[in-house]
Amino acid sequence: MFRKHSHHAAVLLVSALAAGCLLLCRVACAQQSGDPQSDSKPAKPADAKPERVTIHIEVTAGDKNIPVDSASVYVRYNEEHKIKADKLVEMNVKTTMEGKVRVPLVPKGKILIQVIAPHWKTFGRWYDLTEDGQVFKIHLDKPHQWY
Repeated sequence: MFRKHSHHAAVLLVSALAAGCLLLCRVACAQQSGDPQSDSKPAKPADAKPERVTIHIEVTAGDKNIPVDSASVYVRYNEEHKIKADKLVEMNVKTTMEGKVRVPLVPKGKILIQVIAPHWKTFGRWYDLTEDGQVFKIHLDKPHQWY
């Protein structure tokens, strides 16, 4: 009985040592072969967060393109997580008297911009955010007449 347990332990130890040696050999071979592209620029870490930028939104409305004061502007984007489920992050800001708003710390990628203003039709659209300081011009229409 004692002999049977020591045999299993020996097999387990030998297989663990073999796996460790195999792993070390693979690492050594990869370092010796050396990829010329990997030497020229460092690789980005897999867990690197997307670059965050500031966007500017200008809201006008009507036939005369008048600026919309105190319109609620919602900016939504997906925040990716490796372990947890992805999270839809939302920022809410109000426009100035000139109909302008600045939204900082928005990650590059797909964003949803929604604008809600009293007496105007609600606006919502997905955009691709590619550069810092990008300006989004949004025009609101008159709402449909209710009878």
